[in-house]
Amino acid sequence: MASLEASSGQRTLHRTLCAVVRVTAFLAFAACLPSCTECAKPSNIVLIVTDDQDVQLGGLTPMKKTKQLIGDAGVTFSNAFTVTPLCCPSRSSILTGKYPHNHEVRNNSLSGNCSSPAWQKDSESLAFPVLLSKSGYQTFFGGKYLNQYGKKEAGGVDHVPPGWDHWNALVGNSVYYNYSLSVNGQEEKHGDDYHKDYLTDLIVNRSLDFLNDRSPQHPFFIMLSPPAPHSPWTAAPQYQKSFSDVKAPRDGSFNKAGKDKHWLLRQPVSPMPESSVKYLDDAYQKRWQTLLSVDDMVEILVKKLEELKELDNTYIFFVSDNGYHTGQFSLPIDKRQLYEFDIRVPLMVRGPGVKAKLVLPTPVLNIDLGPTILDIAGVNLTEVNMDGQSFLPQMAPSLRNGTARSFFLVEYTGEGNASEDPACPKLGPGLAHCFPDCTCEDAFNNTYACVRTLTGCNLQYCEFADNESFVEVYNLTSDPHQLENIVKKVDPALLQTMNQRLIKLQSCVGSSCRDNKKY
Repeated sequence: MASLEASSGQRTLHRTLCAVVRVTAFLAFAACLPSCTECAKPSNIVLIVTDDQDVQLGGLTPMKKTKQLIGDAGVTFSNAFTVTPLCCPSRSSILTGKYPHNHEVRNNSLSGNCSSPAWQKDSESLAFPVLLSKSGYQTFFGGKYLNQYGKKEAGGVDHVPPGWDHWNALVGNSVYYNYSLSVNGQEEKHGDDYHKDYLTDLIVNRSLDFLNDRSPQHPFFIMLSPPAPHSPWTAAPQYQKSFSDVKAPRDGSFNKAGKDKHWLLRQPVSPMPESSVKYLDDAYQKRWQTLLSVDDMVEILVKKLEELKELDNTYIFFVSDNGYHTGQFSLPIDKRQLYEFDIRVPLMVRGPGVKAKLVLPTPVLNIDLGPTILDIAGVNLTEVNMDGQSFLPQMAPSLRNGTARSFFLVEYTGEGNASEDPACPKLGPGLAHCFPDCTCEDAFNNTYACVRTLTGCNLQYCEFADNESFVEVYNLTSDPHQLENIVKKVDPALLQTMNQRLIKLQSCVGSSCRDNKKY
């Protein structure tokens, strides 16, 4: 009996000790819950960057699926801008979070620092994908990178920028067929077979392969950069007859003379010849056709994320590198100008903490994309040297606190040829991208810097680096199409204030670009 009682006592003691251990373990687990929540896998991120897609002239109209799957499921920013309206400088701003005067990419040429050895050494090594990779993100890139990427003088296809695990980058500028890719540093040539080579479809399909093969324990970042709607506007076969009755919008500044504007805008023939109008209408229609494949891309990607049960933990950004014009101020087709149609871009985001069908008027810039993505990834932004700021507080206020900017800088360095254009000898040297009727889209003296403000008053103030020291000022509340330059009508004190803001913004670096109180 004594031995049985001892045994029973030991079992009781054992159960008591086990209970204590379990309670202690539970309490320890409960105490860890806050930190464990903080240590949960960061959100995945997808960034889709189209090429030359306007928002002012109906560029989102053909993209019904994209608007439903991203815009309606999240936030649409009604005041999103590029800080420079040209492909390579704008994309360099997206990657670095910096104004052009800080990353020093001036245009689309190697001499303009586009994907140059100097860019690769200085700015590229500090781009936000590098920081994502260091934070444990699996990274994928597909599509157009920078206009001069892959050229022999820029390191060729062997050069894979740091931060990318899976690299499928177009060599050179946007095309849809007959191109070369750098696939993780190896050249891959493509022809004109729609099923194998159409670039928009190819990059989304490869992103699906990446999603299938990735490690589910780590977050991922996907950047897709389709060629659409950039020229040569080659639509997929199934879309080549779409929008046959669509024409470029005829309202606003369409086919109007550039009265009281800088020298370049005073040169176009106005009204435009019928041949120019027909050409731009055809371009407008084909641009929309190419965007239908991008619309499919978004749908395919969202469905895949849903299938993998990753959609609810993924932020999807949709944006363009710059806007575009088709006949505004009698300029047939291009970008590069300071006006709203060239500097405004579409921007929609969905993701955790973002309410559906939200439209925000908060001014957002393409230099804010990098900081926002890093903010989502949990990177300490105080340790990041970028000019932009995170807009996560604006689109998901439950996650972050923050303030919006009052005004910002738009800057551009004009391009021109040293010799006169054969199509337009009467205008002399220094012009570029000229049409047969002597209308040119760019020139050396198309170099400008602008202050744009939407808080308090809706104004734009621009100064040109030309021999006229030309100034343009617009009140966009009363004149949304910028038809009247009011520089001679506004209070000189306002002009002085805007001039001082511009001077400071043109030399700003990092936090000084964001602190509007100093201006």
